Amino acid sequence: SNVANDKTQQMMVETSDFFPREVVTKNSGKMYKAKVGITVNQQIARNQAVHAPGASGQFSLLLQEILVAAKVIRDKVTLAGIAEVLGTTDEENVQGETVKVLDVLSNDIMKRRLLTSGLVCMVVSEEDEEPCYPKEKYAGGKYVVCVDPCDGSSNIACNVPVGTIFGIWERLSPSDGPANLQDALQPGRQMVCGGYILYGPSSMCVYSTKSGVYGFTYDPSIGEFILTHDDMKIPAKSKCYSVNEAYTNYWSDEIKGFVNWLKTEDKQDGRPYGGRYVGSLVSDFHRNLLYGGIYLYPKDKRSNSGKLRLLYECAPLSLIAEQAGGTGTNGEVNMLDIVPTNIHQREALFIGNTYDVNVAMDFLSGKRTN
Repeated sequence: SNVANDKTQQMMVETSDFFPREVVTKNSGKMYKAKVGITVNQQIARNQAVHAPGASGQFSLLLQEILVAAKVIRDKVTLAGIAEVLGTTDEENVQGETVKVLDVLSNDIMKRRLLTSGLVCMVVSEEDEEPCYPKEKYAGGKYVVCVDPCDGSSNIACNVPVGTIFGIWERLSPSDGPANLQDALQPGRQMVCGGYILYGPSSMCVYSTKSGVYGFTYDPSIGEFILTHDDMKIPAKSKCYSVNEAYTNYWSDEIKGFVNWLKTEDKQDGRPYGGRYVGSLVSDFHRNLLYGGIYLYPKDKRSNSGKLRLLYECAPLSLIAEQAGGTGTNGEVNMLDIVPTNIHQREALFIGNTYDVNVAMDFLSGKRTN
């Protein structure tokens, strides 16, 4: 229809027309002017002028380093089959998971870029048992970066989108001395930025510095991430839920009750929800962020604490969810309020639309059974 065509044209950023321009867009019923077409650095500068005038610019440089590494990882993902970077190594990471070739490449690319930037004092990666520190000539950086370099890598051979998830904290220790473990063991509330890069049909960077959520789409013709999603908000109503129901037999009765509630017909409440589960956390979260939904990976009989990692999976995505009007919890407390005791600490995760997350917590606490 003409209306649909007009809407499509309105939301598009043409490759040949990447210069900043304002368009009126609609997100969750709210109309606003979005300055699409600007780059990540321009957006950061814009925010700094409003929220942090006089900032040193180090954070902007750090985010740019992450994005440069992400562009290289994107190229590796795109050419994975041709470049023969599919398959597994003979190693297991600290999580006890078989390491994929792409895990190793992504980890090396990200660490090499960050640890030689002079901007970080420590990098915590899913693939490394211990924190990684820069050499002395690059030491003294202001930030700690916790990262899952290639989330969902087990799906890469079948072309399922994968991604990089990262969280950035300011160090606690003096910058003229060595960093220590406490610099990384900070709650999500103290994070200065959480984000992810999704490598799919198009590559996107979504991040928040606690002043809204912004989405940038990669334009390979100019080698830049361009703002396409301004002031992102999770829709008020959910459409789907994401969970691996193959593990139903391992769940508690409370989790079974909640998932049954999601599938029970209630037209007034907009249920049943559709089941959508990719098995790549960043992909499932991104879809729910755009369309509305809840993602859950509960603890079960096999894992008393949960499976997903707090510092470089749960906390960064929970920051984005909260800034977009949603919530992330472990089923008991807000994910951003948890103080980690281990850099690879695992948690259960319930994240997405606030209403659904609150209902999940009511089921888990016994406040409701149907």
